[in-house]
Amino acid sequence: MFKYRGKYYMCASDLYGWDSSFAYYLVSDDVRGPYLPANEMLVMPGCEDDFAHVTQTGFFYTLKGTLQETVIYCGDRWADFAGNGWGYNQWFPLSFEGEVPYFNSLSAWYLHEKTGEWKVAEDNNYVKNGSFEADRRLIPNPVKPPQEDLLGWKTEIIEGNRVAINDSLSPVLNRFNTESDRRIVIGEKCMQISDITDFKRRVSQTITSSPYVELADGYYSLSAMIKNTGGFDKLSMYAVSRGEKYELSVDKENLNWEAIQLDEVYVSQGRVEIGFYAEGQADAGAWIDDIVLIRNP
Repeated sequence: MFKYRGKYYMCASDLYGWDSSFAYYLVSDDVRGPYLPANEMLVMPGCEDDFAHVTQTGFFYTLKGTLQETVIYCGDRWADFAGNGWGYNQWFPLSFEGEVPYFNSLSAWYLHEKTGEWKVAEDNNYVKNGSFEADRRLIPNPVKPPQEDLLGWKTEIIEGNRVAINDSLSPVLNRFNTESDRRIVIGEKCMQISDITDFKRRVSQTITSSPYVELADGYYSLSAMIKNTGGFDKLSMYAVSRGEKYELSVDKENLNWEAIQLDEVYVSQGRVEIGFYAEGQADAGAWIDDIVLIRNP
């Protein structure tokens, strides 16, 4: 619970074991209630695309600064048990629109301990669920119907199977990171793009300014870790902003994790689409993890 500007907030998470969930809240004028809306906790805006930055609701700390009162969300990330990446306590500033709290999903931010003001840090990663640890269920490769896309990502099936086919995949096309993988990439899950027939896929995420965090005009770097078989006619990472496309082709087989990076991606008007495009032969596979969009110095 926390109190902000005379309102009392009761918050909670879903019961998904060790895994992350949405952050929920109710509001009351009195600490004893009633908390509204009755019997219907609301999802905190801003937490939807990465399950509250891969956490469960933990507790809150309110910093009453000289210029601003800032409520800080502390989320639990059960890395040892869920295998969902680095962490235990993860800290995020909340914003408010009236009495509605907004979850600012940031990987890096500054807090002025005297004034209470906060701002986004230069090394913030603007990608949501970039290591694919937010999905509480097992993560198949993205060949599912659109309503079951990976959280925060959109999958376009251009050619190939439109239903999950995991039982038919070759054992080498594993959607889990092994223990040795996890010495290189974050967490136990990654995105897998594959099929048992020839296929074409596009997996993308549109990143925009939020009401409280600006995606400022400027040059950014887009990077990822990738591992892939042969058998691709095309495999690429791309970014599109204001009609300008930047693309990096993966032209060789990578049996081990390799870092790829697009430098000098110019983002304007607070919007950029990032993604991966694949044209593969049957049983070709690509594994992608740790996607980062960071503003250049």
